[in-house]
Amino acid sequence: MPLVKFVTVVTVSMLIFVPGRSQFIDSSTVSTYQTYGDSLKKVDWQAAKLQNRFPVKSFLIPAALITYGFTALNNEGLKHWNNKVKEEIYLEHPHQKFPIDNFLQFAPALTVYGLNAMGIKGKHNFRDRTMIYLMSNVILNTTVFTVKKFSHQVRPDGSNNYSFPSGHTAVAFASAEFLRQEYKDVSPWYGVAGYTMAAATGYLRMYNNKHWLSDVAAGAGIGIASTRLSYWIYPMIQRKIFKDKPVNTIIMPAYQDKVFSLGMVHRF
Repeated sequence: MPLVKFVTVVTVSMLIFVPGRSQFIDSSTVSTYQTYGDSLKKVDWQAAKLQNRFPVKSFLIPAALITYGFTALNNEGLKHWNNKVKEEIYLEHPHQKFPIDNFLQFAPALTVYGLNAMGIKGKHNFRDRTMIYLMSNVILNTTVFTVKKFSHQVRPDGSNNYSFPSGHTAVAFASAEFLRQEYKDVSPWYGVAGYTMAAATGYLRMYNNKHWLSDVAAGAGIGIASTRLSYWIYPMIQRKIFKDKPVNTIIMPAYQDKVFSLGMVHRF
């Protein structure tokens, strides 16, 4: 929440005609509204503190996927499992490659913009959701290509040693989480659809003999974590750069010493 720079208290008094005299609101009522304004400052500070707290629980599943992927780099048991999955998907059932995964990885994100174009509004406007999605892709691409450079994992087809982690899968799951975040309050089925497309992308990377199972798992974790991190960071950037400041006005009735009044607290 934006900090309250100042609180303006405006008291509109209704004149009450009493035989022989009339009264206006006294200073104690104004003091009451000032106290209320100070309490709003305290609530704003507490809400901002809670909002900025790092959401550890939402990163547990991505962390587990990433940990599995890294562990498989040097664990003989998990390496054996990678080979078993390759044998089951590719070697026992030879087939032509199906390169739709090159396009499917972007499908969930494109769905977000398609739904907005059809009038089905998501969580954010065009500017904010685009900034979040770009941030997510910057985070995941920086992470993926840095790890690829140092992991030296050979691809299942032997084409190069940039197998770990799967970049296609990272993009797909980042897009799926983007779709889920934008439309989870509209319907959970949008998230289900996005993650189904992401899972299909990961499977196709193994089907096309381009990645090991551990590559796909780590890519999925990086993608999800990148988008969730972007949704956590963006509100802080939004307040600093775009300075979006919601205007809140509260009007409260009051009665004291036969005088009715309306108190207005306006936060700028």
